[in-house]
Amino acid sequence: MNNTPKARETLRRTFSKVKETAAGFDFFVSIHDFVKFIESDASFVAFLGEKAERASEMPHKYFYLKQVYQGIEDIDRKSTVDLGHDRYVAIRELAMIRRNDVSDNNALWKRRELFRKLIHEIYKTLDAHLAA
Repeated sequence: MNNTPKARETLRRTFSKVKETAAGFDFFVSIHDFVKFIESDASFVAFLGEKAERASEMPHKYFYLKQVYQGIEDIDRKSTVDLGHDRYVAIRELAMIRRNDVSDNNALWKRRELFRKLIHEIYKTLDAHLAA
């Protein structure tokens, strides 16, 4: 982990962006960026994947954030393969949020404050990992 200071600063920056972004489509894009950083940085390999040593420290609801990440990745992509029900639902709900068509019938929109809390928990866990 020779890039720990850089990873820690980038983690802090992406967390701040999520924390400061108002509810709306940009908020979900900031979640995408947060998850993308975590998934792409080698410093966090201990928390991710099937053989991760410390995976139990990550909140189980991280799965929801990964759905947002994948939905943002898929939203403008045309595909002829079956993406599966969960991915189609995420794409549909994110598209509604992007059009400002928000209501409590939209599960992602309804969970936006839960996502903020969850990202805070994940940030604390990963920041402590990098500080050690």
